Amino acid sequence: MKTKNSIVVFGGSFNPPHSSHFSMAQQVLNEFEEVERVVFVPVNKTYAKAGLEENTHRYQMLKAVIEKNSQFMLSDVDMHGDRSLYTVEVLEAIQKQFPDKEVWLLIGSDNLKEISTWKRPEELISKHKILVRERNEDTIEEIVKENELLNRYKQNIKIVKDGMGNTISSTYIRELIKSQKSARYLLPEEVYHYINQYHLYKEEKR
Repeated sequence: MKTKNSIVVFGGSFNPPHSSHFSMAQQVLNEFEEVERVVFVPVNKTYAKAGLEENTHRYQMLKAVIEKNSQFMLSDVDMHGDRSLYTVEVLEAIQKQFPDKEVWLLIGSDNLKEISTWKRPEELISKHKILVRERNEDTIEEIVKENELLNRYKQNIKIVKDGMGNTISSTYIRELIKSQKSARYLLPEEVYHYINQYHLYKEEKR
């Protein structure tokens, strides 16, 4: 049995957090014995994404679910500044919090295609293992093979098996709510009730 010495960073807008987010985190814990915890890191409201709900609401929705799982953790490291942190800065902050642990990053294959254009990409890929979820028709091996930087550090790239085939998206959930349709069983109960309590996603945000 492998020693649990790794922390996985799962960043995203979580707008809102839905069942697939949490099932994916649990899948990582199930698949990689060395992973001790998954840390959810919601992005700052200043992140360039349309319709992003306020920091407080997205944080509290995550908190309501995460506090019931000892292997899940919530970080507000990206919620205090006047800009959203670069991924490499988030990983640095989490590494300082867990200096004796390996810090890994969980992303989708769509982000893997773009990672070499991110801030300080070689530092990010060389220092941290990257867990990648295949999306759509993507083949991770091909993405790595065709990218010189990824190919150089391919030993740090690990594939998360898509055993569930989840297709739920936060965009779809927001559209349901705006259309006055129920998204109840696509969301954890805690998130579903929070959205109703604060009347979130009823109107389009700019």
